[in-house]
Amino acid sequence: MGFLDWMSYNAGRVGELTLAHLWMTLTPTFIGLLLALPVGWFAYRHRRAYPWIVGIGGLLYTLPSLAVFIILPMVVGTRILDPLNVVIALSVYTFALLVRSVADGLASVSPETNQAAEAMGMNGLQRFFRVQLPVATPVILASMRVIVVTNVSIVSMAAIIGVPQLGSLFTEGFSRRQTIPIIVGIGVCLLLAIVLDQLIVRTSKILTPWLPKERA
Repeated sequence: MGFLDWMSYNAGRVGELTLAHLWMTLTPTFIGLLLALPVGWFAYRHRRAYPWIVGIGGLLYTLPSLAVFIILPMVVGTRILDPLNVVIALSVYTFALLVRSVADGLASVSPETNQAAEAMGMNGLQRFFRVQLPVATPVILASMRVIVVTNVSIVSMAAIIGVPQLGSLFTEGFSRRQTIPIIVGIGVCLLLAIVLDQLIVRTSKILTPWLPKERA
């Protein structure tokens, strides 16, 4: 079977696997960001806690993803094939990488900027959302670019335990000794990574219009 014949026959399934892959990539990315923002802020405000929080995050990221996919069902009570296992694991990895970026991004705000915001009558919450977070955005989104591309790659490993997504094309191609599914899976994963990376780049430019274009 040629490439075009294979694609015409399997286009619907490739589309379904792509949507599943995209969901398992983006959902934990946003969950990890939401978790990292308050914890990173806490690490920024309490410098004694910073090395502990960052250290724990580093340890969490060193956990082998395949082992986590297998152990999680025993811990949270899900089925081994439940995509929720992938979402939980990648949320932890995303949090582990982002928490340091959030803390360092907030720390990049100059004392003069914070003092000026306080002099304008802003409370702590207003300073965070209107001053500190916008200034920290370039640092956070730079880490997000790395994280989202990494997540695209890690999600594919879940195919080894039978969770359907683009990685399923790798295992199926290997088991049937067919190169076309593997090539298609690699190509679509690369396309997803490029598109998501560029979306973050454009989001960064929108959220940080004061930066030179080459730095946004």
